[in-house]
Amino acid sequence: MSGRGAFAESAEHRALREAVAAFARGRGDAGPDPRSPEELWAEAGRLGYLGVNLPEEYGGGGCGITELSLVMEELGAAGNPLLMLVVSPAICGTVISRFGTPEQKRRLLPGLADGSSRMAFGITEPDAGSNSHRLTTTARRDGTDWLLTGRKVFVSGVDEADATLVVGRTADARTGRLKPCLFVVPRDTPGFAHHEIPMELSAPERQFELVLDEVRLPADALVGEEDAGLQQLFAGLNPERIMIAAFAAGLGRYALDKAVDYARTRQVWSSPIGAHQAVAHPLARIHVELELARLMTRKAAELYDAGDDMAAGEAANMAKYAAAEACAQAVDQAIHTLGGNGLTTEYGLASLLTLSRVARIAPVSREMILNFVSHYTLGLPKSY
Repeated sequence: MSGRGAFAESAEHRALREAVAAFARGRGDAGPDPRSPEELWAEAGRLGYLGVNLPEEYGGGGCGITELSLVMEELGAAGNPLLMLVVSPAICGTVISRFGTPEQKRRLLPGLADGSSRMAFGITEPDAGSNSHRLTTTARRDGTDWLLTGRKVFVSGVDEADATLVVGRTADARTGRLKPCLFVVPRDTPGFAHHEIPMELSAPERQFELVLDEVRLPADALVGEEDAGLQQLFAGLNPERIMIAAFAAGLGRYALDKAVDYARTRQVWSSPIGAHQAVAHPLARIHVELELARLMTRKAAELYDAGDDMAAGEAANMAKYAAAEACAQAVDQAIHTLGGNGLTTEYGLASLLTLSRVARIAPVSREMILNFVSHYTLGLPKSY
């Protein structure tokens, strides 16, 4: 039996990692003042990285979330994470690929694949938080059209997106109960407004509140079947968690590499500071934790691509939790290793403090993941 077995990445995956890493390193890292990712996005699209998970017949790479997560991780490890990768190809592209009508696929997927168009994703609401069952954005029929009304918050990149995939709710004709549905809302649709939310977060992608005031949409704005909304929603949320895990793992690697390089060369007394266990051991522990998170991320992505949505959901939550914790600790320890230099613009680490918190908070908090694991995995009573 092979010594490396199933843990060895395929030659194709290694080649993809190396190509993306070389591309991202060649751009220079983002540093403390992130520049607009427009040029990076366009070039990544031209090279086929943005649509690696989308069907070949629509200009994609014909691969899966496994490959797209590799792209995300390597971009992050080079200091150039593109957070819209999580939203545009991973969530929106996946949902449309799996559930969209043939016309929706022809109209939307080629642009998502080559990066010439982008989509945002609106699910979070001011009063619902992590409880997707309390969403109040509703859609009702008006003839053959839909009228969509509600509010969304913390929607990334609406200003850059050509359309937003909005999660609303429609009434079941038999029971009257509301069920989730997904609608494609073009940015210039009357009644659709967006307002920027001021953020301390140091990232090029801005956050917005959406206001939908009787937004009239044609019948074909509904993605897939009206009765399959919940299945379609989670088809997008699992890739979101996997991609956030990949983002966190990459950003953690970036911070760790900076700290290791510094500890290897910074000399205060007779030897580099990395020779001292008080400096070396915390960095070694971070490396272990990042490797464990990367393994779980890979497991989650492969389960998802294999079509095992239930197992992928559990693994995706665990991967997101593990990678977020490892990333936050990596950034904190890297800054501590550099001491005062860790807070300077020269080394570009301090700005990662807020960015590393993203994975702990979005798209679901670590506490809600622990609720999921305790209830669904361990079978403990539900408290909410």
